[in-house]
Amino acid sequence: MALGSVCMRWVVSRMPLHLIKLCVGCDSVADLEDWIKLKLKLKEKKRRGQKPEHIHTTRMLPKRADELTDGGSLYWVIKGQITCREKILDIRTTTGKDGIRRCQVVLDGKVKLVEPRPRSAFQGWRYLDDKEAPRDLSRAAPGAAKMPEQMRRELRELGLL
Repeated sequence: MALGSVCMRWVVSRMPLHLIKLCVGCDSVADLEDWIKLKLKLKEKKRRGQKPEHIHTTRMLPKRADELTDGGSLYWVIKGQITCREKILDIRTTTGKDGIRRCQVVLDGKVKLVEPRPRSAFQGWRYLDDKEAPRDLSRAAPGAAKMPEQMRRELRELGLL
């Protein structure tokens, strides 16, 4: 059969692209979760008819925003380790009262623990390819999510997690 007479359809599966960012001011995942709850103020937003979104504002707009919103997550670095992630729902631009354009990363507000991985400090955010992203802790080490965070850190430092 001639190649020209065959209708071939190639399906290209794209791997999600992620962001990685330092969680400045948080000493633990619990701190991050408390911060998110404070920012969300779910009951108050629902009363006003607003969406309960977790929005993280940053200066630089990602050039690859479409890839980030196609299944990507924001991986948080807390105390020198990638520890958790939130799913990215949208990337928006906004202009502040000061006239400066900024980027809003809209997140689902659901923190998922990931396999702890050391990460040195950096400024801003970085892209993180899916193949380099740590696995969710529930898949990497079932039951480890129930351990205290400090214990997970120590086990990671010993190479046991």
